[in-house]
Amino acid sequence: MNSTTQTLNAITPLRVGATIGKVKTLLRWEALLIMIGAIIVYAKLSGHWGMFALLFLVPDLSMLGYLINRSVGAAVYNVGHSYVSPGVLALFGLALASPPLYSFTLIWVAHIGFDRMLGFGLKYASGFGDTHLGFKEQLS
Repeated sequence: MNSTTQTLNAITPLRVGATIGKVKTLLRWEALLIMIGAIIVYAKLSGHWGMFALLFLVPDLSMLGYLINRSVGAAVYNVGHSYVSPGVLALFGLALASPPLYSFTLIWVAHIGFDRMLGFGLKYASGFGDTHLGFKEQLS
């Protein structure tokens, strides 16, 4: 094995699609800032904290897709945990000038940021622990 191959092996993720090292750390810090930002904006909009607490874990209901199978579970979970979904809700909120939709969007974004900060990423169909932020065997 030559030195180039050894270098590539040292920096290649253990599994394709896994984020590791400083990039993974950066993504988790980014998620923390997104969560904090969403909470600050929610507070600035005078959001009701009881509603925040009540709805914060609602996106986790998307895990129920795993009752069908891993492929459906991953797809449903990813819809509930991608920033695209609350982004669409925010656009509806803007189009309808609806403060409740702004609040729901911010709670949803805060939830996603919280999950990503903890290392829970978008899922692959290979298993619940297989995410864009790492795989079961490398969740640290």
